[in-house]
Amino acid sequence: MRPSAVRLLNILVPVKRAVDYAVNPQQTGVDLNVKHSMNPFDEIAVEEAVRLRERLKDAVKSIKVVTIGPPKASETLRTALAMGADSAIHVEVPESAPAPEPLGVAEALRAIIQREQESAGVDLVIMGKQVIDDDAGQTGQMLAGLLGWGQTTFASKVEVDAAAKTAVVMREIDGFKILTAK
Repeated sequence: MRPSAVRLLNILVPVKRAVDYAVNPQQTGVDLNVKHSMNPFDEIAVEEAVRLRERLKDAVKSIKVVTIGPPKASETLRTALAMGADSAIHVEVPESAPAPEPLGVAEALRAIIQREQESAGVDLVIMGKQVIDDDAGQTGQMLAGLLGWGQTTFASKVEVDAAAKTAVVMREIDGFKILTAK
């Protein structure tokens, strides 16, 4: 979390369009017109942002979702908006372009966050732990490093102190660990 000129929290949630997890994981057979949906871990991140707004009442100003993908990725943004996000950004890439690597995604997200700082700002980024199509789980850590922000991973419970601009995160990895990030 980073302080902003705005007293209320502005939350950014990156989401990705991925092959639906119900599709054959061996990647054999039909590969055209395969069903896509929002990455399930990103769906959890959007849900957590909406829950934070419900818990913190008037402390959350906005929830903005962002995706980097082909024109059809706008369906993923519509899903996030239906879940409770307030606005969306679509960084469109050609359908034929290869999927961007985690560092490229992190750099694009950093540019979006820096651009947003000129207006409303971004105080908190909530990301899914990984994308089911590559299971890399690297983008969040790279983004935090590029921004110089604190970060936590594998959150099972998140509490935010809007006034102090801190997040207390409980992690479930070989037991419990509680971390505080600013």
